[in-house]
Amino acid sequence: MKFVALFSLVVLLFTNGVAVESKDSLDWKTDYEKALKAAKKSNKNVLVYFTGSDWCTPCIQLKKDLFETRDFAEVSKNYVLLYVDYPRNRDLLTADEFEKNKKLISKYNKKGVFPLLVALSPKEKVLDEYSGYSMNGEVQYHLEFLKRNK
Repeated sequence: MKFVALFSLVVLLFTNGVAVESKDSLDWKTDYEKALKAAKKSNKNVLVYFTGSDWCTPCIQLKKDLFETRDFAEVSKNYVLLYVDYPRNRDLLTADEFEKNKKLISKYNKKGVFPLLVALSPKEKVLDEYSGYSMNGEVQYHLEFLKRNK
């Protein structure tokens, strides 16, 4: 029985797009100024991810279907990652973090769309954005967006 479980795990690990990364294992920044500083230093664009981590069902599913995959881990190396959360449970963020995220939303997510990916240049110019997720497991358009804006 242990052999079957181990074999199944090995097969899953070698499957393309398997969940291998998480918000915690990737270098997601939560401070806009630090992300910009890192982008300028590395000459990389910033990928801003607007999410409602505790209420937005498409955001939660996109985390599993895209951000926790080997494909995302690979393409994300071309970006400085910025995680902008807007939870309903305010205890998930400090008051300062919540206010900073609220300002970022008013600047870069004026329509209040979640999930939203925004590609910014190190000089804070919006290069492109991609909103929504249909929760069908198809993340090819998200990956194309990422490859196009690196």
